[in-house]
Amino acid sequence: MSERRLNKGFLGYGLLAAGLLMALPALAVGTRRFSLEGGDDFKGGDLKGVAVDSSGRVRAGLNLGSTPVSEGSAIWSVLPQADGSWLLGTGNDGKLLRVEGAKVSVAAETKQLVVTSLVEAWGGAVVLGTLPEGKVMKYERGKLSDLATLPSTEHVWQVAFDRKNNSVLAATGPEGRLYRISATGQSQVVFDAPEQHLMSVAVAADGTVYAGASDKAKLYKITGPNRATVLHDFGRTEVRSIAIGPKGEVYAVANEIQSGGQAPSKATRDAATPTSKPPPTRGKGTLFRFSVDGAPEQLIDDKDELFVTVVVGDDGRPYVGTGNEGRVYTVDDSLTVTLVADTEERQVTALGFSGKSRFVAGSDPAVFHPVRGVGGADAVWTSKVLDAGLRAQFGRMTWRSTGTLELSTRSGNTKEPDDTWSAWSNPLAAPGKVSSPAARFLQVRARFNRDAAAVLTELSVPFVTDNLRATVTEVSSGTSSSFTGGDVAKSGAPVTAKAETKVELKWKVDNPDKDELRYRLHYRLVGTTTWFELTKPTEKLTRENFSWDTADLPEGEYRVRVTASDELANPPDRVMRHQLESSVILVDNTPPRIVGLRAQGRRVLGRAIDGVGPIERIEISVAGSDEWFPFFPKDGIFDEQAEDFDADVSSITASGPVLLSVRVYDRANNFVVQSVSLK
Repeated sequence: MSERRLNKGFLGYGLLAAGLLMALPALAVGTRRFSLEGGDDFKGGDLKGVAVDSSGRVRAGLNLGSTPVSEGSAIWSVLPQADGSWLLGTGNDGKLLRVEGAKVSVAAETKQLVVTSLVEAWGGAVVLGTLPEGKVMKYERGKLSDLATLPSTEHVWQVAFDRKNNSVLAATGPEGRLYRISATGQSQVVFDAPEQHLMSVAVAADGTVYAGASDKAKLYKITGPNRATVLHDFGRTEVRSIAIGPKGEVYAVANEIQSGGQAPSKATRDAATPTSKPPPTRGKGTLFRFSVDGAPEQLIDDKDELFVTVVVGDDGRPYVGTGNEGRVYTVDDSLTVTLVADTEERQVTALGFSGKSRFVAGSDPAVFHPVRGVGGADAVWTSKVLDAGLRAQFGRMTWRSTGTLELSTRSGNTKEPDDTWSAWSNPLAAPGKVSSPAARFLQVRARFNRDAAAVLTELSVPFVTDNLRATVTEVSSGTSSSFTGGDVAKSGAPVTAKAETKVELKWKVDNPDKDELRYRLHYRLVGTTTWFELTKPTEKLTRENFSWDTADLPEGEYRVRVTASDELANPPDRVMRHQLESSVILVDNTPPRIVGLRAQGRRVLGRAIDGVGPIERIEISVAGSDEWFPFFPKDGIFDEQAEDFDADVSSITASGPVLLSVRVYDRANNFVVQSVSLK
């Protein structure tokens, strides 16, 4: 089975792919569920033979035949014939093909690169638009001939038959002209647009002509030679296709091209060689309807999908073929958008939904799909792969529907279904327990073959994942100032007027199943084995930090142990725990001492002593100047509880009597200040 993925919103309704299922919450508790209840939720998997609308209903869709077209890389145009066959205009040497049943044969070879457009004209003759030589051809009684070679033309993008004036209209580029061609091949310019290309043309029953332009997406209404008005400026790149409704209303699709381009720019058109596939492949498409008096109404707006073609069906609805996912959409007067066909091809380039010869033509690869009806054995909806995040046990699947449906499931541990997945389960005709084995990924399949009128609207699958242990990976400590870069050893001045007695504890946790965690903290004095509770037994600490006030603790070296538990999310028999100790934490709440402070000439001597240590910094200042100068101890490094110092202060003092202040810090930011006089 082919897995089709949709990484965009449902035609402008905007939804991330992850939204197709109930996302894992930040704090996972117990049972979760996959919930599918909107149009986007039901898209993204394999939609073979089903229709999905924007309000969240899945029903049997078109039953499509499949005839591969090996003679062409792309189908650009299709024209049904009275005998039940179809003529196909292709890329790849511009062949005219005939499809009869499952048989494909070459009707004619144009020697052009692409047959862009086909239309039935005088007495059943078929007129062909081609590129890149600006030729319009005629196929009649099995013979192909040149009807006209249009001046200043390379691309004949589309041809249409004007029955009222018994002539063919040709939309062309790169001069943006609309030509009228008689049965004898005489041509004249009807409209010369300011844009580079006229890419689409359609004729209403009253003879009014509509033409769509590129590289500025304007829709023109043409009522006579050089009599044209802009019906609508889409503010995009191109008007790709136009169709006339049964009441004279006009449907048009326009695109904002994101990459590639079917119409080359002025700077590159001479060097550009058109591809045999209908580019571009990326764009933002929109469908508009214009009333007979010209009032516009936007029916579909897609932020990610290119719209290639539009036709009007016998039901009066517009049908749009897309150029990214190879899909067909329709929309009703209530603006409910319905996906009616999801092909395996990248683009849907031609459609027919009127009369007896209904079809969908796909390209890349080229495949012709006759429409056989609605429903049938191939009417099967398969969900996208639903990800529980971890291996899960699945519960009772429920759904809402009308009519008779059969739902099955399968599961596996790879993101894409493969041979390691389980087989599809026995079908359920009513809600019941999922029998697929425990796994991370799940798919659901619904068959509509027993009831073509059945409609699926909601689906829910509960699950419980395996409980995985959270791991404490790091425990760090420091004062609030050290965590913000205010360490006195770097600043050269006191951070606070007194020692900081609070130790800020932080820790990091790897929590693979996102369970809500509870933390318990204990401490012990280094050299002992007894742990004491730091958090209260009833305290539910769930954050990953804690402020520890050490003011009442004896000075010394301590360690803190952090224990992580998932007891808030699991019953007792499933609870997992993990703990980790911190590195040594120094508790030092008393300042150091200075002993033997004295002056000898311009030298200051003494000894700095701390109860815990080590000494961190020694500074000397001329009293009252508030300018402190650091000095090293006698051994040149601060690494002990007691440090002797002998500082030459001649560079910071003038001759004569002076009062100096000596300031000593320990590592805990405790400090002491004493004064000494120099004579």
